[in-house]
Amino acid sequence: MVHELADYERSPEQCHLTEEQLASALFAASPALFGHVAVDAAEQPIGFALWFLNFSTWEGVHGIYLEDLYVRPAARGTGVGRRLLATLAAICVERGYRRLEWWMINWNPAARFYAAIGATPMDEWVPYRLTGPALHDLATQAAAAPTQPQA
Repeated sequence: MVHELADYERSPEQCHLTEEQLASALFAASPALFGHVAVDAAEQPIGFALWFLNFSTWEGVHGIYLEDLYVRPAARGTGVGRRLLATLAAICVERGYRRLEWWMINWNPAARFYAAIGATPMDEWVPYRLTGPALHDLATQAAAAPTQPQA
């Protein structure tokens, strides 16, 4: 379904995830990725949520960052997405986390759904990403950078 999501988001060529990678991330001895799968009455998967913990230095507690939420087209509008998000909200409340956060592509019609459940866009924060050659270029500077303040 992750590849279906990539197709939906008009970026299938950018999705390189393999089944083995996903299984390793989810089922490692100390996993850093967590997931929930929604199934229909025939036990067929119809949606998923993949998430990990983040931390708010201002709040002093963890939160959940929802990396991906996807519901197959035939199941949209049936409450599956709401139930997946409600499950994550319940984990936040149960564990004392104060935030459930995610990003959304600006053209996604799910914005209406998110607004209906009380989510607010964080448009004053600008996301940044470092990848590819720029990531590698910066990484080469780590060895040259002093690890202790110099007197």
